[in-house]
Amino acid sequence: MNAMRLLFLGLIFGSAHAATLPEGLTLVPGHFEAGAQPDGNSLLIRTPEGLLLMDTGRHASHTEAILAAAKAQALPIVAVVNSHWHLDHVGGNPRIRAAYPDAKVYTSAAIVEAQQGFLARYRAQLMDAIAHSEDARQTRAWQDEVALIDAGPALRPDVTISGPLTLLFGGRRIELHLQEGAATAGDVWLFDPASGTLAAGDLVTLPVPFLDTACPQGWSEALKALAATPFKQLVPGHGPVLSATEFRRYQSAFDGLLACAASDAAVAACASGWTAALEGLIAETDKPRVLPMLDYYFKSRLRAAPAPECHRP
Repeated sequence: MNAMRLLFLGLIFGSAHAATLPEGLTLVPGHFEAGAQPDGNSLLIRTPEGLLLMDTGRHASHTEAILAAAKAQALPIVAVVNSHWHLDHVGGNPRIRAAYPDAKVYTSAAIVEAQQGFLARYRAQLMDAIAHSEDARQTRAWQDEVALIDAGPALRPDVTISGPLTLLFGGRRIELHLQEGAATAGDVWLFDPASGTLAAGDLVTLPVPFLDTACPQGWSEALKALAATPFKQLVPGHGPVLSATEFRRYQSAFDGLLACAASDAAVAACASGWTAALEGLIAETDKPRVLPMLDYYFKSRLRAAPAPECHRP
């Protein structure tokens, strides 16, 4: 992703439909506020030993909602899984660690490389923007972003995920899986067999795939791995909970989008095909955003030279 894309992304995404998660699972939905950076979805899974948390959001308000949900269940957060290193999924780590210092954080090693590369460049751009800003409110928001990046070690894992890993919490089994070179260099997704729930992180996002740091073909392969998992409902990184049937529509639409990008078709035609394929899953309020977002991704990823990280063996 061009770092400034993160800096100025300020969209409000609506929900296309409501879905109910099984008992023992609590969704803290992510959201966008106009002029602000996003928060990804967060998921709490109740186990006999406490709560497992998937993704921590970015803003204090989102993290406070997570902590309130944990308090309402009178259970501690005993483990945190970060699906990937984007700040809207790891930014709440320091606050969660402060509230539950014994909770271990599980994620891939990609965060370390991101801190040395992408996030370092993003921080430099933020500092430059702050130096030239005359808007006090915007300056505070950028300073908050810098503070998240400067959290450094608090964003990194206690346990590094390098392949499939099974966690046991009082007999409840949680399966973690790693996809390399997909939405990011290292995406962790989670499957809870007891409830049939898969938490995909940004391997599934609406209203469009968030391709900012992605390897599109690797992402397509990752969706095949998700499809091979016997889940009943899927929690995406952004957007509403999907049924298995709805996910299959998403997977087909994703591959159709890549095929359209590889053709001579206009971006508008590809965007129309994407929207039509996911009718009912993309909120009406989000549909006007599909074309400008895909236009950006076509220029930066889908019809651009593959990023160097996508050439890794």
